Amino acid sequence: MNAGASTLSDLVVKNAVARVEAVADELEAGADESEKLGKLSDRSVSAIRSAGLMRILQPKEHGGDEAHPAEFGEAVMTAASHCGASGWVAGVVGVHPWEIALMDPRVGEEVWGENQDTWVSSPYTPQGIADPVDGGYVLNGRWQFSSGTDHSDWVFLGAITGDGSGRPAAAPKYLHVILPRKDYEIIQDSWNVIGLEGTGSKDVVVNGAFIPAYRTLVHEDVQSGAAAERTGRTEPLYRLPFNVLFPLGISSAVIGIAEGALGLHLAYQRNRSNAGGVQIKSDPYSMFAISEAAAEIAASRSNLLDGVTRAFGQVEAGSPVTAVQTAEVRRNQIQSAWRAVRAVDEIFARSGGNAGRRDNPLQRFWRDAHMGLQHFIHVPGQVFHATALLEMGLELPENLRGAV
Repeated sequence: MNAGASTLSDLVVKNAVARVEAVADELEAGADESEKLGKLSDRSVSAIRSAGLMRILQPKEHGGDEAHPAEFGEAVMTAASHCGASGWVAGVVGVHPWEIALMDPRVGEEVWGENQDTWVSSPYTPQGIADPVDGGYVLNGRWQFSSGTDHSDWVFLGAITGDGSGRPAAAPKYLHVILPRKDYEIIQDSWNVIGLEGTGSKDVVVNGAFIPAYRTLVHEDVQSGAAAERTGRTEPLYRLPFNVLFPLGISSAVIGIAEGALGLHLAYQRNRSNAGGVQIKSDPYSMFAISEAAAEIAASRSNLLDGVTRAFGQVEAGSPVTAVQTAEVRRNQIQSAWRAVRAVDEIFARSGGNAGRRDNPLQRFWRDAHMGLQHFIHVPGQVFHATALLEMGLELPENLRGAV
């Protein structure tokens, strides 16, 4: 990439984070209402749209920034530090424009032709069966955790191919399918949780919807780069592996929530005294805990952004991201999230009983951080196992090949 292009990319990145900071007050103001509603408030949605959060990875031909993925991560962290639910939805929904860029061009026109601010929800977990028919598939299933779904007009869903009678095929393929709002139902009473309540991550149901073949992708093609090659995408952004980019937004949201918790803790402790009347700022043990937690959260941020920056740089230089490199990025994404949430626990435990009151936003950030860590991309076991084997130069057993 030439110097001019790099400068432009940097400018887009700085603008993305600055746009989020410009709506920070609105994000904070809408957080309580979002939690009470069990979905993002209109105020929060308006702020996210105004900041262009969902357009950061969107192709330029459809009005997007097509920015460096690390800038997307930074923007999501910034949003999450002000409102966990807003940052989470931005981190999940904001990745989907990246995948639309890998699909048949007709999909981009259908989604963004009339409105370039159209949102697309998910999830990708293969909880449905796609039975093959002439020209495509018939889809049936029920999916959990569709973050931001009330404000989305389309949805990405994971499915496995069927045998034609609603059962999995003998050798099923794992598909990503996209369908419009008219083809699925949102189950409104399906999101009753202890954290990230404002994300509205409800269940969606599909009963016999026809999915044209051009609205589908094979998961392995998204991961391997075959989808990008097939659509003629040469931009480094769209040649990154799915397992590098998709978790980025989710882990960024968790780290941003941790940063928000730290900021609230610092403000709360500044003039607080303990039960014995001693000011917290005079307690060296509390000061040590604050600094240690801050260092851990800062390390999480750096570790997360370093991984995607290295991967992007390698693709930009013309080399694909290897399996071991993808695994290392995944390992570090997971460890970054766990490290950040452990740090939040350390400071919350030292915030006193009043930190647990509903009118203290610190407790919401604490709950949101733990709920974010529950996402399946943050389960370390198989990913850590697979990464260690790959770094030793060993082949992965069958049960670990999908882990990274």
